[in-house]
Amino acid sequence: MRKNFNLAPLAALALAALTPPSANAQATTVEGTFGTWSLYENATGESKLCFVAATPSEKKPPTANRGPALLYVSAWPKDGIRSEVSVKLGYPVKPDSTEELKLVEALKKGSKADVTATSARGTETTDTYTLSGLTQALTELGKQCK
Repeated sequence: MRKNFNLAPLAALALAALTPPSANAQATTVEGTFGTWSLYENATGESKLCFVAATPSEKKPPTANRGPALLYVSAWPKDGIRSEVSVKLGYPVKPDSTEELKLVEALKKGSKADVTATSARGTETTDTYTLSGLTQALTELGKQCK
């Protein structure tokens, strides 16, 4: 069963845990890989951030000038956040094009997610993410990030 989801960026969250400043570089660890998804943990002092992330299995158009793209689900136990879905598109989005949806349960049931957006320059892009391993990665996220 193939389900596609049209997602836009859901938060202005910087992916600091993937590209941390040098002071935090040792704090981020890969805790496991589940299909196409990896579980990361970043603990500094009393603060803890965990997330599962995947890169697109396909990007359209392949010639679009953009930075790295990423779909991720984050948890901040101290703040009571258990599963915040975010998309890093690799470019600024067209103003007023953001859509917010409750996605985690729908993503768990799907096999692929297509993220379609339009850049500020007018280029429409589509990134396809394989959802294989997401449910297991989210289960581990819930266990490890408390």
